[in-house]
Amino acid sequence: MAGTILITGANGSLAMPAVHRLLSESPKYTLLLTVRNLSATDTNTEKLRQIISHFPEKSALLRQLDLADLTAVHNFADSIAADVTAARLPALAGIVCNAYYWNLNGPVELTSDGFEKTFQVNHLSHAALVLRLLGSFDPAGGRVVLFASDAHWPGKNKLEKQSPAIPDTMELLVKPPADPTDDRFGWGFQRYANSKLAIIMWMYALNRYLEKDPKLNHIVAVAINPGNLSDSRALRTNTPQMLNYLSRFVIQPLRPLLKFTDPTMRTASEAAKDVADLASGRAHDGERGYFTLLKKDDSAPESKDKDKQQILWNKTLEWTKIVKGNTALQFVF
Repeated sequence: MAGTILITGANGSLAMPAVHRLLSESPKYTLLLTVRNLSATDTNTEKLRQIISHFPEKSALLRQLDLADLTAVHNFADSIAADVTAARLPALAGIVCNAYYWNLNGPVELTSDGFEKTFQVNHLSHAALVLRLLGSFDPAGGRVVLFASDAHWPGKNKLEKQSPAIPDTMELLVKPPADPTDDRFGWGFQRYANSKLAIIMWMYALNRYLEKDPKLNHIVAVAINPGNLSDSRALRTNTPQMLNYLSRFVIQPLRPLLKFTDPTMRTASEAAKDVADLASGRAHDGERGYFTLLKKDDSAPESKDKDKQQILWNKTLEWTKIVKGNTALQFVF
């Protein structure tokens, strides 16, 4: 099946080798690659351009998208939907919600939309993008790939200092109070973990709605924990210097040994293969749900709470301003 695969944060540590795999192994697809900064001054965007240049006969398009701006997300979705309608772009075969944000060094940050930045970039903007573009999928089928983490499950990630949990007052997810202590790392990582927990909960709700919709039940959603990536730039971005040192001089050199205590420890390139294969349908075609690496898995007990899933679903619609007129999904409102 031909079509377009949209990848956010396409100049990331995992995304770039995923792009390379899709261009080399799945040439029938058009890749629509978004980055926050298109400028040649962004070294990672330039690396992405170099990857694309090795496949001049393939179709790969670079577009700018800032997930910290919901207006930009809606405008981007409008333009892509228009391109698909006008046949300037093949219908969507997949959306890979790869872009992420965390800040383990600083206090709570709000976007221009007034929402906590980690939660908006990781969950809200991707939810808005997916819901806006469901009507642009190929009738033959397609897949939404969301990114999870073992951090969503209390006690599973060694960086955890404050347990992840969805608060009863969900407004606190988007407008949290100031950190109660000066433990920037602990509270920042909890915000990241909470966003991953929300992503998984929302994925379950999304699949229920897709399955009920006769026009969209050909689309499936998965949330993958791609593993703990020893060479990810995330370990060196908005993190304390100590984690930077650990990444360079302990985690990467000792990765083969660390796998004995953490079987999900691997490189970004290894994870990229799984993500590319999920996006293209080479792996688990038509399946829904939560995966660790490429193995169907159980997510944390809280993520399976259907009442909380529904509340989060409704609040996500509210926060992202998704209404009947801007999504193809029925039975939602």
